[in-house]
Amino acid sequence: MSDAPDNSAIAYVHVPEKHRYEIRDGETLAGFTQYRLPDDVHVDFVHTEVDDAYGGRGLAGGVVEMALADVRAQGKRIIAHCPYVAKWLTKHPEYDDITDPAA
Repeated sequence: MSDAPDNSAIAYVHVPEKHRYEIRDGETLAGFTQYRLPDDVHVDFVHTEVDDAYGGRGLAGGVVEMALADVRAQGKRIIAHCPYVAKWLTKHPEYDDITDPAA
């Protein structure tokens, strides 16, 4: 038997009216990455958090990966003011081509 947490009910959902990508466990909000839209080209990630009850399961990385893939699919560019997203990007050079420095 494994002690690994069960992530099978976890879903990553874009909620554009709240300017965030959410981590959902059924109806429960487990975390999110928040963004702002400074112009028509950029998506500026400003904050990422995961509820303590869901920590250590890789969910922050999962929602960030989903969000950045969505930004790429929209043909937009990334700015990372959020420290978590900025650090995540240093480990994922595949997003260098659509990442601009935070001013």
